[in-house]
Parts: sequence; C-alpha cells; structure tokens
Amino acid sequence: MTLSNRCWESLWAAGTTAEAEVPGARMSTQGSHHLKPVTLCLAPQSVVSPSCQRRHTLPASEFRCLTPEDAVGVFEIEREAFISVSGVCPLYLDDIRHFLTLCPELSLGWFEEGRLVAFIIGSLWDEERLTQESLTLHRPGGHTAHLHVLAVHRASRQQGKGPVLLWRYLHHLGSQPTVRRAALMCEEALVPFYQRCGFLSVGPCAVAVGPLTFTELQCSLRDQASRRRNSGC
Repeated sequence: MTLSNRCWESLWAAGTTAEAEVPGARMSTQGSHHLKPVTLCLAPQSVVSPSCQRRHTLPASEFRCLTPEDAVGVFEIEREAFISVSGVCPLYLDDIRHFLTLCPELSLGWFEEGRLVAFIIGSLWDEERLTQESLTLHRPGGHTAHLHVLAVHRASRQQGKGPVLLWRYLHHLGSQPTVRRAALMCEEALVPFYQRCGFLSVGPCAVAVGPLTFTELQCSLRDQASRRRNSGC
C-alpha cells in the first residue's frame, strides 16, 4: 500500500560512508644534520586503469528475498517513510514478520554494502480484486501477488531506485510459475508512476484506510517484459 509521492521514493539508504583519516606524519629535527642521504628503492607498482578504479569504488549491490531477521530494518525504513507523512504504515512489525515467515519468496530487498536501501513485500491473493482481507492474509493457492509495500531509505531517494526495484521484483515474480499477475493499491497521485512500470488501473479499490482511498492497479506478468522495454520504468 502506498500513501504518498514522498513515500514511494521512500526506499532506505546505506547511510554515509566514513572516510578513513590518515594521521599526519611528524618528523623530529634532533640530530638531523648528521643524517646522510639514503637512496630509496621502491618496488614497481602495477598500473590500474581509471575504469577499474571507478568500478572498485562503486558500492556492491545485492538483490535477495528478505527473511524474518530483516524485519526490524524493514520496519525502520517503512516507519520513517509512511508515518511521518500519513500517520499509518501499510505493514507494522508483526505484519512484516508474518509475511516474511509465510512467503519470503514474495519479497525482495536491495542491499548496498550489506545495508538495506529498498524493499518490496508481497503475498498471494486468490480473488479478482483486492479486499480488506488481502491486507493481512496470504493465500498459497492464489495466482496474484499482492504488493503490500514498496519503500526506499531516505538517503537513497531521488536516485531512481523505486522503478529499478519494482522491475526486478516483477521479473522475480515471473520466474514463479504459479504467479500470473501483480496487484497493488495506491493513492491517485501515484497512478502515473505505476502505469509507466506496466501496471493498468482497474478502478477504485474496495479497501480504505481511515479517510484514505486508493486506486487498484494490476500488471500481467506475461506482458511485463515487453512493457518494460517500452516504458520509462
């Protein structure tokens, strides 16, 4: 469930990278007039191309399914992204643990240098449209992956991570034979974002959270690959 534009570019960050401090060298001048010059023999150094150096400085990225052990980190990102904007979260900590225990294969986390920067959590649903029950249930016989939440760490927002993660998630779902489509609900302002990523609006969602209302969108996994090539996602 997505609540605002700020939320969706919400997906976590790996934090700031500390720079190593090199202590300044100090040299004593006592008795320096007795020192004789010494020729230093330095071992030849291998030449590293600029392209290799650039690759070495890039953060290592990893995409993997989440586990219950990731739940606390997931919730910290989600809480900052959603509660600060709307006062509610799509999933709370117990809900996160619940889904990551029942269906971890329907989640995907983006890690940089071992730190979670963005994630999606989903579950299976077995009806044509989302309902209030779909917010809390996982139905293993279903063919629809319900995307409960997508979030980005605040330090990693405005970097295009949301669309990249969503595309990878849909590709991941496509490798699961029983999953035929993905579905989600979001506020009206976010509909264009999901449409660029291959989702189609199917109308107002039956689910409401307090005063918030949502649009339901669906994406056929059979058509997802071709849509990806022709979209801005």
